[in-house]
Amino acid sequence: MKGETMHFEDGTSQAMEMCDAGMQLTMSWKCVEIPPEGSQVANTVVAQIHNQGLRRLNSFDRTGDVSALTDATRMLQRAVDLTPPGHPNLSGRLRNLGLSLSRSFQQTGELPVIANAIAVQQKAVDSMPPGHADLPALLNNLGLSFACRFERTTELSDIASAISALQRAVDICPHGYPGLPVLHNSLGSSFLHRFERTGDLSDIAECISALQKAAELTPQAHPSFPYHLNNLGGAFLRRFERTKEVSDISDAISALQNAVETTPQGHPESTSRLNNLGAAFLRRFDRSKELSDLAGAISVQRKVVEITPRAHPKLPSWLTNLGGLLVRRFEKTAELPDIVEAIAVFERSLELTPKWHPSLPITLMSLGGSFYHPYYIIKPQQPPPSVSRKLFSLPPNIGLPACSNIVPQSTDLIHAVDRALGLAASMAGLERTVRGRHSQLENTSGLGPRAAAMACNIDRVDKAVEWLEQGRCLVWGQLNNLRTPLEDLRLHDETLAQSIEDISRALEDAGTSRQQSHLGMPLSEKISLEGEARVHLDLARNRDELLKQARAIPGFESFLMPSPCSAIMQHLPESGPIILINVDELRCDALALLAGLDEPLQIPLSNFSTQKANTYRTILDTQLRSHSLRSREVEPRGVRPAPIKKRGEDLSVHRVLRGLFEEVVRPILDALGFSKVDRATGEVPPRLWWCPTGALSFLPLHAAGIYTGSNLECVNDYAVSSYTPTITALTDRVKNHRLVDSASSGLFLTSQPNVHGAQSIPGTTREIRCIFEQAKERGIKTLKLEGDELTVAECLEHMQAFSCIHLACHGSQNAAEPLQSRFLFHKGSLELGTILKSNLKHADLAFLSACQTSTGKEILSDEAVHLAAGMLAAGYRRVVGTMWGIGDKAGQDVATSFYEYLFTRGGEDGVDTFDGRHSAVALHHATEKLRLGLDVSDISLLTWIPFVHFGL
Repeated sequence: MKGETMHFEDGTSQAMEMCDAGMQLTMSWKCVEIPPEGSQVANTVVAQIHNQGLRRLNSFDRTGDVSALTDATRMLQRAVDLTPPGHPNLSGRLRNLGLSLSRSFQQTGELPVIANAIAVQQKAVDSMPPGHADLPALLNNLGLSFACRFERTTELSDIASAISALQRAVDICPHGYPGLPVLHNSLGSSFLHRFERTGDLSDIAECISALQKAAELTPQAHPSFPYHLNNLGGAFLRRFERTKEVSDISDAISALQNAVETTPQGHPESTSRLNNLGAAFLRRFDRSKELSDLAGAISVQRKVVEITPRAHPKLPSWLTNLGGLLVRRFEKTAELPDIVEAIAVFERSLELTPKWHPSLPITLMSLGGSFYHPYYIIKPQQPPPSVSRKLFSLPPNIGLPACSNIVPQSTDLIHAVDRALGLAASMAGLERTVRGRHSQLENTSGLGPRAAAMACNIDRVDKAVEWLEQGRCLVWGQLNNLRTPLEDLRLHDETLAQSIEDISRALEDAGTSRQQSHLGMPLSEKISLEGEARVHLDLARNRDELLKQARAIPGFESFLMPSPCSAIMQHLPESGPIILINVDELRCDALALLAGLDEPLQIPLSNFSTQKANTYRTILDTQLRSHSLRSREVEPRGVRPAPIKKRGEDLSVHRVLRGLFEEVVRPILDALGFSKVDRATGEVPPRLWWCPTGALSFLPLHAAGIYTGSNLECVNDYAVSSYTPTITALTDRVKNHRLVDSASSGLFLTSQPNVHGAQSIPGTTREIRCIFEQAKERGIKTLKLEGDELTVAECLEHMQAFSCIHLACHGSQNAAEPLQSRFLFHKGSLELGTILKSNLKHADLAFLSACQTSTGKEILSDEAVHLAAGMLAAGYRRVVGTMWGIGDKAGQDVATSFYEYLFTRGGEDGVDTFDGRHSAVALHHATEKLRLGLDVSDISLLTWIPFVHFGL
């Protein structure tokens, strides 16, 4: 239904249009509420309060004024409170109060608000006599509220309740009920939500059936007809993506074509519906490889570009989409007109894209690749100078994909990649500053590993190291750049150094303070934030200008620029090598950095590949889900179907660990000359730091080994493993060596076992009490606070006062906005951004006894956006974290064994203070002790493997 009407009790009515959001490239369902028909006129004080509340609600819908919504909810609640049970207007007043509460939830996102809306709407349904004409509409609103809460919580009980209410509404509708198509649409969208949560094909079948009925019941001339067809086409497309049945994609195209043809010219949803049709054609081309489908996608995308006004904000991205389609057809046909048009389209997109727009690197890379394509497909040789000049006259970040395929021996390669990675880092920094988030990282993720693979191809292992450092972990790299000491520059130009320090501090504050969701934000606040964004963008540009001034000073030419490999090699740890492992489709290599060598040692991993890394990761992820170890919190929104096991295929954890050992670890150990350490002698193995990339970042290299059969061996037989997100994160700590002073030396412990909304973890209390007693027996300064005894502010004070901390609590990671990752306490949440703002000058060791504190995000595999890396960025020299959910008892056992070892080693090397210098060996000892007490089943392996060490 295109609009809803709020009925006033004085007989008047006010129509409010609801926009047709439809389906974008991914379906976006709109909650459409159906008002009951009619209401009784009542000239009473209560009716006047109720009607005034409706007028304020109408005012909010027109202006976005949140105070009007607050007034509306208060007045409508008052009217309900004053209406006696059995009053003929009670259900209508409850209905309107429910609408107001639903609006409030859309503004605030607060779960108690939607819970109240559901309770009110349920009461409205219960107060309505069976067979009443308004009952289907009330059930629709109730179902939509359950669906809205499901989108927030992903609780299956909510979507089941939504489906139940909507199914009942459909079933009781009389013949010819005008809102029946909308009810079917709402029911279909709810089945779709559950399908996306469970993957159950019966749900998507029910979704399609309901949406078909919605379309069939809607006259072709009705404005909602193309809307229902668009949603139906999207549902067929979703099922095709799961089943790959050609009939589904054909049905999707048929429905979407009909939706486009019946959409009036100039309709605001014309472009989005055309985009959906183009996407469907492209999906079928990917399946069929028929050029006619690609031609259909190109034709539709041309139409999108043709009807879109020049000032439309999405025009540049739609032009880029068209260019990409033309390039794909050129790759199939080698017809030059396609690549010529693609170049023209990309250039137009580039012209319309603002300088610092997040999509700029992709547009530039596409354009650069297009210049090289003709010479790649038709004439595979070095492109002529005119093409090279055109390439490098453009902004950076365009030569990388072309050079990887076309001119791997060219000197242009180094220049192109240096510029590409430079822009990627700049764009990521501005994205953090201006938007308070890192969506740009998804566009540039993978540039570093690809660049390093290209460098290995031309035997430039030094460039491989530099490019991996420059192209990875941009989140923490940007923060580190803003915190770099300026003493050297200050000696030369104190005013310039102070200006850079001031503006860097302002930018860091911008990045940490602006990391907030815009969900439910009032329009006035959004406008204010956009104003702040412009100010922050000006700050970033001013800082660039100051850096140019500094680099113009003799001796400061590389000030705050990426370090060359020669500089990186100067501050390596003496106790063992750093192993940088690059995983890319071109090739896989280990780059070993050892103290005393001038260059890294390249170790080709010829038996490993990105495909194997992804396979091992899928197996491990499936095992973790099957044992409920992914998270202690709400399960992930989308439960992936388990991989289909081929007959005889090994999908065990053992396969993953054996593959990692034989294909990755053993070649490295052999090349470095590592030998097994006899455990019986008590000798401590040498240190080794892993720094993986890509899908390998999610795999437990520290546990690689063969744990069954006659020839048992594992990494622990050869080395004590640690991790580092980047080489610089470790070398900076080596370079800035410091001892913990006696005043700050000590251990602060807290347990937070019963956080609201999270699973109880009572073992954390026993854990810290045991550690506390151990510390007291050895005379170590320690403080223990449990649950409600600690506030967030007090925790920060203790973190500043104590060199070592132990947080036994739930952790929550936010990969999109890393500085909002947090530790959950009884009295609030301690966010990473808040920790980063604190002056933790004594920070030494952080033991994060929480779940998944070192797990990153799949599409940001090279960004290390997890709590452990964040604590390193906050200043801690070493961090213990976990890769996935840990059991209460295992967590307690490892923690107590860890500190028992650490406490007994204190003072061995002549230092009286307590610190974490032996923390890596302590964790090695603790996990070995746990492992040797378990069997070798998959669940036992998953019990001891998750504990990992970062830093020195």
